[in-house]
Amino acid sequence: MARYKDPVCRLCRREGMKLFLKGPKCFTDKCALEKRNFAPGQHGKDRRAKIVGYGLQLREKQKTKRMYFVLESQFRTYYETASRKTGVTGEVLLQQLERRLDNVVFRLGFGISRRQARQLVRHGHIAVNGRKVNIPSFQVKVNDEIVIREGSKKLVILESAKDFAAHQGAPTWLEVDRDNYKGRVLALPKREDINVPVNEQLIVELYSK
Repeated sequence: MARYKDPVCRLCRREGMKLFLKGPKCFTDKCALEKRNFAPGQHGKDRRAKIVGYGLQLREKQKTKRMYFVLESQFRTYYETASRKTGVTGEVLLQQLERRLDNVVFRLGFGISRRQARQLVRHGHIAVNGRKVNIPSFQVKVNDEIVIREGSKKLVILESAKDFAAHQGAPTWLEVDRDNYKGRVLALPKREDINVPVNEQLIVELYSK
């Protein structure tokens, strides 16, 4: 399966903002954006042209893809599915991304980043409603229970993730018991519950052309 293998800090520098892809490091002066706040590459410092129109739409799509670690084909599928459903297409698109199992594991505080949460899912450490699920794109539903499997609760990364999450609140659409490493989906996320710096309308405009 295709996946991004290069340094993730390059992605933040390309977008010119923190995408919080490396957990605690993003909150320190070790963050690459704090040291080199310009696009990567030989001519990164020279890229100062004002972005308008299509460029804005493209950057918004790329930024969202990179935050959730979704490939282009997957992202387009999410958009096409959202466009067929009732409701505001952009909001439905973000709702689908938030309901990905790897994102939910991250939101519950079981991983310090979406990338680490994705790894937990892929390695079979997560169970949904008592059954092991190792598909990061699995879509959770209301009342689904997400837990760390019993044999995985002693993982060192879970302790560090728990400490990191202690300073952050869980989304209102999720219920979390971090001491027992379990959570439940209380409701589908609404736009005001999705705290990401994304203008989804620009993405809709891009794909609607």
